[in-house]
Amino acid sequence: MTKSAIPDFSYDPPTGPLVVLYEDRHIIVIDKPAGLLSVPGKLAGREDCLVSRLQAERWDALVVHRLDCDTSGVIIFARTKTAQGFLGQEFEKRRAQKTYTARVHGVMAADSGHVDLPLCVDWPNRPRQMVSHEMGKPARTDWHVIGRSADETRVSLHPLTGRSHQLRVHMLSLGHPIVGDQIYATDYPRLAPRLMLHATELTLHHPETKAPISFHAPIPF
Repeated sequence: MTKSAIPDFSYDPPTGPLVVLYEDRHIIVIDKPAGLLSVPGKLAGREDCLVSRLQAERWDALVVHRLDCDTSGVIIFARTKTAQGFLGQEFEKRRAQKTYTARVHGVMAADSGHVDLPLCVDWPNRPRQMVSHEMGKPARTDWHVIGRSADETRVSLHPLTGRSHQLRVHMLSLGHPIVGDQIYATDYPRLAPRLMLHATELTLHHPETKAPISFHAPIPF
């Protein structure tokens, strides 16, 4: 990529009540809005985030995983240390199955496929990530097309790993960056007010019953 400058990040999180998809004594599942950090940012003025808002209403909420600030959709929190440890293993051992929906630039020719490219941070341009066969960590994404228009494709994405910006970089590597991506789609027209990436579904085992359980958040675009 010839462009290395990352657009200034102006943090203006959305307001409004949290959308709770499910809760019990062990877990809370939220439909995170786009534009809200999952956890506090490192810079001043970025303390407002999903976990701080949630803990103001439910003091026992504990972080298990994160979604990018600009990504919306299903995110799960634990309510006990035991549940947090169990759910952490669900993600670490790749037992958690994640499905995302995205709108990408261009019309994809194939109906499905996978990307298997290692990723690491692009230090001069962080938070940008990049493909690196020398320094990158393994990353794989399965994808399939669910719709096409004249200049876009709607895809379902299934990350088998959980690297930072994985879906964004992998779709860019195919020549189809996600619509509205201010970091990786800078050479494409700004066709949307937000990143068109949504965590649609999460399936994992419940920390108490150990039975599979799925959560779904309606696609907002």
